[in-house]
Amino acid sequence: MYAIVETGGKQYKVNKGDEIEVEFLNKKEGSSFNLNHILLASKGKKIYIGTPYIKKAKIACVVLKNDKGKKVIAFKYRRRKDSKSIRGHRQLFTRLKVKDIILEEE
Repeated sequence: MYAIVETGGKQYKVNKGDEIEVEFLNKKEGSSFNLNHILLASKGKKIYIGTPYIKKAKIACVVLKNDKGKKVIAFKYRRRKDSKSIRGHRQLFTRLKVKDIILEEE
């Protein structure tokens, strides 16, 4: 059983028990919540496709941690101008553990 979920403007393929890193969600570590934007889900040989989301489907998740990613350096150098600029950035992310994929059949 797997599902494709949309969060933070990105899509992720998840299975039960997976750990995924998504865009920062303002949730406390250890808290449980549901992701409701399920685009596609598979249960055995049956595939459910949403228009755009599957109604009555959700993914139960628990927040493992909120953290910052690796530092990315943006370095601009202008030759012969005696000009350069350095800027660093660390993107915030949330690590989730997928507890269960819940599909309520109609």
